[in-house]
Amino acid sequence: MVDSAELLAQFKPDSSGMPDVVDHVAVARLYGEPLFAMPRDLYIPPDALEVFLEAFEGPLDLLLYLIRKQNFNILDIPMAGMTRQYLVYVEEIRGRNLELAGEYLLMAAMLIEIKSRMLLPPKKMAEGQEAEDPRAELVRRLLEYERMKLAAARLNAMPQFGRDFLQAQVFIEQSLQPRFPDVSVVDLQEAWGAILKRAKLVQHHKITREELSVREHMSLVLKKLQGRRFVEFEDLFDPASGAPVLVVTFIAMLELAKETLIEITQAEVFAPIYVRLAYSLN
Repeated sequence: MVDSAELLAQFKPDSSGMPDVVDHVAVARLYGEPLFAMPRDLYIPPDALEVFLEAFEGPLDLLLYLIRKQNFNILDIPMAGMTRQYLVYVEEIRGRNLELAGEYLLMAAMLIEIKSRMLLPPKKMAEGQEAEDPRAELVRRLLEYERMKLAAARLNAMPQFGRDFLQAQVFIEQSLQPRFPDVSVVDLQEAWGAILKRAKLVQHHKITREELSVREHMSLVLKKLQGRRFVEFEDLFDPASGAPVLVVTFIAMLELAKETLIEITQAEVFAPIYVRLAYSLN
């Protein structure tokens, strides 16, 4: 490494205040002093520049790369060869980034376990059932990861706003015509809703008094019974006339029964009720 004092001495300005270089323009400053050319023996630490030829997003990505590179059948993975290649890569990244190597070491332990299980005799299964392949779970995860990776690649290949195209915008200055703010349908709906709310707050309700005469309705009931032997109780009421009229008509019937001008009869329980004139029996 070049000492800073020697580097400054090499580019020390002359008596005129500027070094004997073209244009007298500094390309950099070191501790406040100008540098007018890059030093030839500049020291660069080895870890300052690293080139990654292959970038993997995780252990599954690395396994899939090794399988496709060696043209292995993903449904019949040769565990010995793939585990050997995988461990070579893990040893490489352990020396550079131990924290990053953690998840890769976990997958390496899983590969070694699968390889060990394949060396053992298979477990006895029921008659007609095949022995479970120790690689089945790993194959399922690899196939699922490959589907997701291909789907992500297809999505990434689609044109994206800001990366592949930009939105065209044109601004035209119209100084002679006033520019009014745009009004959307939602703005009109909110304005109309506010008007309806105000209208509900100022509603007027007028109450009128309807004068009904019990004597008048007593006469009406007697007219309906005149010339008829029996009249069913419900036929003496008109539901369309409103609740007040029905109440007054019922009171009028009670008054007529009290004065023994009408008779209200019923043959049995829950039978129809009939009304007739009391003096029609004479």
